[in-house]
Amino acid sequence: MKRANDQVGFLIMVLIWLMSLLPLYGAPLKVGLVKDYARLNDRSFNQLTYQGLVQAEKELGIRGTAVVAKKDSDYLFNMQRYARGGYDLVIGVGVFMTEAIKDAAVQFPGTKFLLIDVPVEGFPNISSAIFASQEISFLAGALSALVDRDQSIQLPIRHNGILSIVGGLKIHSVDIYMAGFFQGARYINPDIEVLYGYTGVLGNPVVGKQLALSQHSKGSDIIYQLAGDTGLGVIEASKEANFLSVSSNSDQDSLVLDHVLTSTNKLFNVAVFSTIEETLRDNFPAGLVLYNLENGGLDISRLNKKVPQYISYRLGQIKEDIIDGNIRVGMEIPVWAKHQNQ
Repeated sequence: MKRANDQVGFLIMVLIWLMSLLPLYGAPLKVGLVKDYARLNDRSFNQLTYQGLVQAEKELGIRGTAVVAKKDSDYLFNMQRYARGGYDLVIGVGVFMTEAIKDAAVQFPGTKFLLIDVPVEGFPNISSAIFASQEISFLAGALSALVDRDQSIQLPIRHNGILSIVGGLKIHSVDIYMAGFFQGARYINPDIEVLYGYTGVLGNPVVGKQLALSQHSKGSDIIYQLAGDTGLGVIEASKEANFLSVSSNSDQDSLVLDHVLTSTNKLFNVAVFSTIEETLRDNFPAGLVLYNLENGGLDISRLNKKVPQYISYRLGQIKEDIIDGNIRVGMEIPVWAKHQNQ
């Protein structure tokens, strides 16, 4: 009898364990992605966000769809349409969707929302994925200064102590990126000069190219692009004028071999996949969720093959120092950088 009771007890434990997995394997979760005018394959944040949705479809069995918002007023309309259609989770990306996602969250308290790259608190049904992008940009700035300082490196730069940044829109998330780059560059070279400017537009590579060429004419041979699709013009300019670029938000090294030093990546796909997975587990992460170097929400792509191994090793040390808290990276553009650009 005791043996039979033990078997029954074991079967009950197995049944409880299987029931705990039902959220992952029950009725498919419906997830809708609202994207802006940029292409899904923009080699930047839209592409990464969509990759996370596709990965969740393949690995978690959810049903995902994406819709393009052709104008700003479409953001809320598309979110409302998803919510009315019974979607469990609706995703928006970037600062321009902030008010729309807040409005939708109030109108549809039973629907969950994920806003990527913008801090929003106080809504029980909004998860706000934010990134310590200053950390990854610190690495990019340190790398650029190290390469600039080593006169023996055979790359198309003048080793003159001048770097630069092409920003897109003047918004907080772009400035955080810039802040890290300034600090990383000065960490290596206290006398470094870093030019910067904003294109003021997204989706216009011609404007990005023009600003990059202007900065190059002022001495910069390593230019960090933070302008989304507009930044593709920086990559193009680096090939045309023979200088180096550092790309952002996705790996763009293959676009112009030998002219991209590295790429810094905020892994929007990780945020999307993680949020979907937690939602499936009935553990929706409302409020702010920080992605950083320590938890794998950021990374830096392989370095240009001509970068010496000692620099790669030094960069690894700096990364560990950031993770361990030995290097603290601020989120504000330093005063010295602003003075240099007056």
